[in-house]
Amino acid sequence: MILLDLFLTFFKIGLFTFGGGYAMLPLIQEEVISHGWMPLRDIVDFVAVSESTPGPFAINIATYVGTETGGILGAICSTLGVVLPSFIIILIVAKCYEKFRDSGIVKGCMTGLKPAVIGLISAAVISIGQTVFFPSGITASAFSSPEFYISAAIFAVMAVLAFKKVNPIIIVCISAVIGIAVGYSLGM
Repeated sequence: MILLDLFLTFFKIGLFTFGGGYAMLPLIQEEVISHGWMPLRDIVDFVAVSESTPGPFAINIATYVGTETGGILGAICSTLGVVLPSFIIILIVAKCYEKFRDSGIVKGCMTGLKPAVIGLISAAVISIGQTVFFPSGITASAFSSPEFYISAAIFAVMAVLAFKKVNPIIIVCISAVIGIAVGYSLGM
């Protein structure tokens, strides 16, 4: 039963989420947590892992959740579930797009989807940001913990590097090295 649940859940996520992996994140969080497959903290940790490994984010996280909940078969079912809708949709769109490209309905749909995708990505950023910076909630004590300031400093340095157009691979490597060094020195 878990294999079917994984497939259907990730099929739904793949079917109803436009804009790529980050736009999927709020729905992935909601579904995974509501099924009790893993806590938010584990999802946030794997977002970091997924970003530092090759491959599309949605496939990485679907495979991870599937593996954690249903083993190898779970990974196959969840990965197939998240990929299949896009595969089907892109085949249909590729076949029909040329014919309907200038349609007012298609243009209106694309115009409406763009801000919705930005909103979904923003929701994911806020949710992950709360978990990273305020894992126990926003309290006065959160601002006195060294973890908060370390996370904020790493975020600020990486944001500056990103705006200076430093290669994302270098940013990921630098942040991993800093995180390991700080974690080791603080005994985390």
